Amino acid sequence: MSYKAKIDEMRGELRVMNRAIPDATKGFGALAKAVHDSGVLDGKTKEFIALGMAMVQRCEPCILFHVEALMKAGATREELGDVLSMAIQMSGGPGLMYAGRALACWDELAAG
Repeated sequence: MSYKAKIDEMRGELRVMNRAIPDATKGFGALAKAVHDSGVLDGKTKEFIALGMAMVQRCEPCILFHVEALMKAGATREELGDVLSMAIQMSGGPGLMYAGRALACWDELAAG
């Protein structure tokens, strides 16, 4: 399955969940918006942090969503590489495996 297909599938699952537990998902969405829209760090920096944390937590759907968000925020493949390097340092072998997926997702989405 392509990374784009995985992202689309997860979005579909989230829509179903939003209908099943709307209060919880609205609350999470409000928290995400408040964190993203406030503070001194720009959105791209926050997405880099979120990607690094997703890598260390080994959350593939989170990784894919944050890679996509970074592309939309104007990140470069080189910047992504720096974040992946830090995530590998902090999480060892498992981080290395997820870094490969993050980079493959970037390359697939960049190719269109």
